[in-house]
Amino acid sequence: MLIDLFYHLRKSGVPVTIKELLILLEALQARLAFCSADEFYLLARTCLIKDEKYFDRFDQAFGAYFKDLELVEDFTDALIPEHWLEANFLRQLSDEEKAEIEAMGGLEALLDTLKERLNEQKERHSGGNKWIGTGGTSPFGHSGYNPEGIRVGGESKNKRAVKVWEKRQFRNLDDSVELGTRNIKVALRKLRQFARSGAADELDLDDTIQSTANNAGLLDIKMVPERHNAAKVLLFLDVGGSMDPYIRMCEELFSAARTEFKHLEYFYFHNCVYEHVWKDNSRRFAEKIPTLDVLHTYGPDYRVIFIGDASMSPYEIVDRFGSVEHMNDEPGQVWLQRIKATWDKVIWLNPSQQRYWNYTHSISMIQQIMEDRMYPLTLDGIEQGIKYLSR
Repeated sequence: MLIDLFYHLRKSGVPVTIKELLILLEALQARLAFCSADEFYLLARTCLIKDEKYFDRFDQAFGAYFKDLELVEDFTDALIPEHWLEANFLRQLSDEEKAEIEAMGGLEALLDTLKERLNEQKERHSGGNKWIGTGGTSPFGHSGYNPEGIRVGGESKNKRAVKVWEKRQFRNLDDSVELGTRNIKVALRKLRQFARSGAADELDLDDTIQSTANNAGLLDIKMVPERHNAAKVLLFLDVGGSMDPYIRMCEELFSAARTEFKHLEYFYFHNCVYEHVWKDNSRRFAEKIPTLDVLHTYGPDYRVIFIGDASMSPYEIVDRFGSVEHMNDEPGQVWLQRIKATWDKVIWLNPSQQRYWNYTHSISMIQQIMEDRMYPLTLDGIEQGIKYLSR
């Protein structure tokens, strides 16, 4: 069974290896999971999955492989998970949900009835109001309707089940899904460059042991400065116009970046960078920051990340006076080239869907200026960009 599961995971795009399968076999031989599908699921995920972005892919593949559990004929030997019967489940229910359960005599009665159905039923059933099956108004099964039932397999239709037999536990963490702050933090951490600076307020255990041994056993405590992420990042954020649909996505990236990087500076621009940028959008006409000042302030060890959809008139990139907001003396491409000449590592993250990039001429132009260092604003895109920046 495990061999088949292994190949099924590989076929589903989950990067499992023989070594990880052997680790799972050793864990099973040590009885770390026994007679419990939930325990086996958690153990298999722990042993086989090394990157949390594959949790959702593993979850779907695991569920698909054991999909036969949804068939009624296979429920006769099934075990009711013990945690269903624990009191903390009731504490998680609203007053309305508790009232619905009481309509069948309480949770215990509902579960007892399900046990009876599992023992009595010998064949698949569809429709009706008693047996475990699909459709109908039975309290057990799926794809039907009952205001206080237990959904067994399938998908929720009316969102009224008081308990779900096979409920997926994880939000998507796949490469192509829309981002959340936590997901972005995981991707950005690959740019971490640790260093120690500041006051010596952290115990250096190895040095303390060595110094104590060299001091004939007399305790000699050694302290070191706290280690922190020394990576330096300049963030240029496109705002307004076609970027409005991506505000939330950019806010999540901005929030994650400010948490992950101690040395982070950010600036706003509209469509393309010109002779001025700004930090406060409400005062962007009154408190402009000369782009030349930015070029001369931050050292070459900074990494530069542009966030924008690169969707604009081509004139805004290649022509003098091409900006939609002011009469720019120099084209946007000149300023982009200056930024690239100042900092060696520059990438552009684009929140628009990559399959549409070829339909917007300005995106192709920015890609060419960035020497194809434009990546989609997805987990996979961020990881690719961070991989380049960390070289």
